Amino acid sequence: MRRVKLDRIDRRILRDLQNDGRMTNVELARRAGISAPPCLRRVRALEEAGFIRGYHADVNPDALGFGVTVFAQVGLSSQAEADLKKFEELVNSWPLVRECNMLAGEYDFVLKIVAEDWDDYQRFLTTKLTAAPNVAHVKSALSIRTSKHTPGVPIDVDSPDIPEGNEEDEDEDYAEDETETPARATRR
Repeated sequence: MRRVKLDRIDRRILRDLQNDGRMTNVELARRAGISAPPCLRRVRALEEAGFIRGYHADVNPDALGFGVTVFAQVGLSSQAEADLKKFEELVNSWPLVRECNMLAGEYDFVLKIVAEDWDDYQRFLTTKLTAAPNVAHVKSALSIRTSKHTPGVPIDVDSPDIPEGNEEDEDEDYAEDETETPARATRR
């Protein structure tokens, strides 16, 4: 993975792709104010550097028969690293679990679980989750509705390109870009 320093164009590309991963490279380049070939090079560099982990469709769970979403707070009997990893590996094998986050605090993990209905969730809870090794307790919270679902992170396109004091360390990753902002061109 090569290191990439994000400039305004990179942040714009990331923000636009995060909002619409199916956007064509031509449209993405137009929005970023550069031509298509350097835009594609930037996207590939952002992928290689790990800023872009993948692309997916935002599928409607209700349309596919998954009408229930539950957040399960899970407490384990042991928090030894080996036991935490075993639990995470087990959770990764359960398709109904869509997210797993380790927590600091009263519970060790919170799981986002989808199910067809409440009975489907209860079957999962009793046959898989509470039956799993090292699980001490589970507290379930049924989601009534989702009023906001925004994947990713907020991306400030206008934040500074280079942190103070690092100007002399700027990479030449995009020297081939056909269109540069005047600020980048004068810094080279």
